[in-house]
Amino acid sequence: MENIRDNLAKVQKNLKDGVLLVAVTKTHTAMEINEAIDAGVTDIGENKVQEILDKYDKVKPVRWHMIGHLQTNKVKYIIDKVSLIHSVDSMKLAQEIQKQAQRHGITMDILIQVNAAGEESKFGIEPGSVKELIMEILDNCPNVNVKGLMFVAPFAEDPEEVRGYFAQVAAMYNEYSKISHPRLDFRYLSMGMSHDYLTAMEEGANLVRVGSAIFGSRVY
Repeated sequence: MENIRDNLAKVQKNLKDGVLLVAVTKTHTAMEINEAIDAGVTDIGENKVQEILDKYDKVKPVRWHMIGHLQTNKVKYIIDKVSLIHSVDSMKLAQEIQKQAQRHGITMDILIQVNAAGEESKFGIEPGSVKELIMEILDNCPNVNVKGLMFVAPFAEDPEEVRGYFAQVAAMYNEYSKISHPRLDFRYLSMGMSHDYLTAMEEGANLVRVGSAIFGSRVY
C-alpha cells in the first residue's frame, strides 16, 4: 500500500517557492484523495468529467482542476465544480465555457493548452495560434478569464530531452503575460508531471500536475 503522506512530503520538499501542486487523482478513489487532502493537498486534477462527477460529493473540500481534454458537450456538468480548466485549445470550447458560465452567473478561469511538441496524439493548440486564440477569447467571452498556459510534454525517460519544449512554452508565457487586459492575468504556467516536474520548474513552471509520485502507479 502506498504511503500517500510520505510520498506527498517528498514531492512538497522538491517544490520551489510559489509553485502550486495539483495532485492528479485519475483512477484513484475518494478515500485515497481524502487521505491526500488530510496530508495537505489543496488542489486536485482530474482528466475525465465522469470521474469528477463520481467523486465530487465524496471528497473533502478542495479546489478541483479539469486537466484533461474537455468536450464541449460536457462543460455544463463541471462548470460549477472546478476552479480552473487547464485544457482550452479552441474557440468552440471557449464559447461553450462562456455560455455555461454566463448561465451560472460566474466567471471561469482557464488556461490555454499548447501542443508545443506538435504531437498528433496530444490535444492543444499549435504555438503559432496561441496569441490569436487568447485575443479572440478576451474579445468574445466576458465570463472567461485567461490565467496562463498549460503544456503536456512528450514522455521521455530523460526529462532533459523535453527541456527545450518547457523553455519554449515558458517564453510564450512570459511574452503573453504582458498583454494588458482586465480578464488576462497570467498566474499559472502549468507544466510538468511526476517524471519531469523538476525540469519543468527549472524552466519556469509554477503549477505542476503530479499523480503517481503521490499515489503510486495507476492500476487500470
